[in-house]
Amino acid sequence: MRNDNLKSYLNLHLIVFIWGFTAILGALITIDAENLVWFRMLIAAIFLGGFIIYKKESFKISAQSLAKLIFVGLLIALHWIFFFKAIHVSNVSITLSIFSLGAFFASLLEPLFYGRKVLWYEVFFGLIIIAGLGLILQVEIKYLTGVYYALISIILGVLFTLMNGKLISDHEPSVITFYEFGAGVFFISIYFLVIGKFNADFFVMSLNNWVLLLVLASVCTAYAFTASVKVMRRLTPYTVMLTTNLEPVYGILLAYFILGGKEKMSVEFYIGAVIIVITVILNGVFKHYKNKDKV
Repeated sequence: MRNDNLKSYLNLHLIVFIWGFTAILGALITIDAENLVWFRMLIAAIFLGGFIIYKKESFKISAQSLAKLIFVGLLIALHWIFFFKAIHVSNVSITLSIFSLGAFFASLLEPLFYGRKVLWYEVFFGLIIIAGLGLILQVEIKYLTGVYYALISIILGVLFTLMNGKLISDHEPSVITFYEFGAGVFFISIYFLVIGKFNADFFVMSLNNWVLLLVLASVCTAYAFTASVKVMRRLTPYTVMLTTNLEPVYGILLAYFILGGKEKMSVEFYIGAVIIVITVILNGVFKHYKNKDKV
């Protein structure tokens, strides 16, 4: 049992590392953010559809659930579009440092979804995070547009995560994600048809872009999702949450060494990013011991 837990823990770190690498791929793929997300969701949906058939799971869901999944699919599509836009107009380091705010936004929005009180220490930690963000913006003001895009992206990400938290109890995660990705492709396709973006040139890309897109959709999306669900069945939510908070750390380090020049930020930026990440981790530790005291 202990060996299984250790294996799951190591797998979780691999998954979080892969998620951190997603931003690097977004920076390396040289197509518009909207195009990138359309291809990512389409290819990932195909992989997930094959996985569902292989596992002999049912695609059948109620009309009410389908309506909810379609809405969540739209949120996911917008979340990724703003995520990759943020990377393209700023860089990976800025975008992922803002993504550390996800836990703070979740602590504010979760009470609205699950009817619990706002906790004082979450607000306190949130104020520290805002101070860290202020330090980043003070010295990296040229990336302000990227910060705005990243903020919109992370708020959308928290919203669809909270909504999925309610949906996942009724359906298999792979089935939920298949319909959400399909909905995302549908909405983006309508937008492309309206603006006349679908043409022969739309599907003409360099071999490098195609390879990176396949890696993004298969390994970083379809595989990472299904693997994370399996891991979460063995590890505690506390362990999963703390480890997931390392995604910006992995991503920023990878960006520094892989992308070089554009990713080398000021000392103040790294101080601000460290403040944000440490505060998010402390929030998780504090929450864990608070919950222990209640048991």
